[in-house]
Amino acid sequence: MTIDQSDLDAIEEQLGRTPRGILEIASRCPSGHPNVVKTEPRLDDGTPFPTMFYLTCDRLAAEIGTLEASGLMREMTERIAEDEELAAHYQRAHDSYLAEREAIGHVPEIDGITAGGMPTRVKCLHVLVGHSLAKGPGVNPLGDEALVLLGDWWSGNSCGPVADD
Repeated sequence: MTIDQSDLDAIEEQLGRTPRGILEIASRCPSGHPNVVKTEPRLDDGTPFPTMFYLTCDRLAAEIGTLEASGLMREMTERIAEDEELAAHYQRAHDSYLAEREAIGHVPEIDGITAGGMPTRVKCLHVLVGHSLAKGPGVNPLGDEALVLLGDWWSGNSCGPVADD
């Protein structure tokens, strides 16, 4: 799949570096800018890369950082340990993530390892939100919850919705 050069340029600006291992744009913000990319499980330099859905939007990343600083990850991890239904749903998110990445390519060093702490803890909300944005609601319950808490994170800046002509 070919990725448009303007998307690569936007991602480079967001990240402050040249993007690596991008397979496709997995999600876009309401303005149309990329905000999540789907990446190779092994980068060109041979590095294993377990984060299949990589969040690129610096504005969104900053908002998620605020959630992480609030103690939300600890609370979510506690809920996984106590709520069997939530734990089962989170396990399914982990399993589907692994299956999709394995379909791209097998990388023994990261076999069975997802990102973000799945399936037993929450280690990185950026990864979980990226997963939810890429796959849509209902796949990753904790990524979905974080998205709800973020609200309209794009409002009030250049990432606002594109006006209909």
